[in-house]
Amino acid sequence: MRRIYFDYAASTPIDPEVLKEINSNLRDNFGNSGSLHYFGQKAMATVDKSREIIAKSINADFREIVFTGSATEANNLALRGALKAKNQNLKIKNKNNNLKLKNVLNFKPRIIVSNIEHESILETARDLEKEGAEIIYLPVDKNGVVDLKKLEKALNERTVLVSIICANNETGVIQPIAKISEIIRNFREKRHSNPYTLNPIPYFHTDAVQAFQFLDCNIKNLGVDLMTLSAHKIYGPKGIGALYARTLHSTPYILYPIITGGGQEFGLRSGTENTVAITGFAKAIELANENRQKEKKRIFLLSQYFFKEIKKIIPSAQLNAERAERLPNILNIAFPGYDAESLLIKFDLNGIAVSRGSACMARSSQSSYVLKEMGLSENQQRSSLRFSFGRFTTKEEMSSALKIIKKILK
Repeated sequence: MRRIYFDYAASTPIDPEVLKEINSNLRDNFGNSGSLHYFGQKAMATVDKSREIIAKSINADFREIVFTGSATEANNLALRGALKAKNQNLKIKNKNNNLKLKNVLNFKPRIIVSNIEHESILETARDLEKEGAEIIYLPVDKNGVVDLKKLEKALNERTVLVSIICANNETGVIQPIAKISEIIRNFREKRHSNPYTLNPIPYFHTDAVQAFQFLDCNIKNLGVDLMTLSAHKIYGPKGIGALYARTLHSTPYILYPIITGGGQEFGLRSGTENTVAITGFAKAIELANENRQKEKKRIFLLSQYFFKEIKKIIPSAQLNAERAERLPNILNIAFPGYDAESLLIKFDLNGIAVSRGSACMARSSQSSYVLKEMGLSENQQRSSLRFSFGRFTTKEEMSSALKIIKKILK
């Protein structure tokens, strides 16, 4: 039976050029990048070259790219690391400025996230909440877009970090990151006028894992301080992610490490660098930059064709977040009168791979929290499937899938 893959938002196949790069390094570049001999220097040179490629692709500095074991780890480093840095800075200010110790001990840091973040953000936020942080969960409108007025109201002098996903992994809805950055920047400028402010700036983090292959992720244009990237969402290997972390003039980084040890990655993420995966990541980044505009247009046309044909089969089918600005490769479709879980199984048995939403929650029987936060009814949530397309999706493949889907739904 022919297998058709429509779950690119969960993970992508490795591109042949990326695989070639990986195989070359797997065979010849086995040294530990921390070693001083030839083999170690060769590995370090490879890591440095890859870091430079990724930094250049988002207009960052070389030292602002921190390699991690996954996007989940990068998101944890952003939230936990920013909080640790804040606590450390408070201790330093207390020592240098003789601030009252009770002011330091009573400080309750605030983190602002949206209700539709990836689980690695939401679960980390909930964990930090148990440890004493105040978490503000911003609502979204019916199109899945963050309420900017509530963000403005939520910012206060205790705000350490704002984390808003760049493009949602379930619906593909794109958030107004540049506008959010402007709101935060205006708030910072007001705070700088107060010399007694304990923490002069809340940092802004975005999870750009889904967005990178289709959107301009130039950190200067977006105005972010922290940004998460992942290799296996852009036709690279699993097990490697990266966090852009802006450097400051006063201190080397705005974060403190959450994994300690040998002090790799400029002291922010200890552990021997995964040279092979890093080189694959860099190659995937290069290919994404080369193909971005062409692929964006091609996949947009394919997605339009697919949904148009779905409507012919089931006229009542609805595209969730239809009016929002979305990534071209993700269609979250409600099939009224059908159970999504049953449909998913039938599709799979007939060779079509789709999902109900985030792969991290795929084995849960619960409805999508993203669709719930958008105000969709329980029936709409339970009848919705995510179709996501990619570099190796063809119109011929879609036509074959549509014939199978028509047979199943009819």
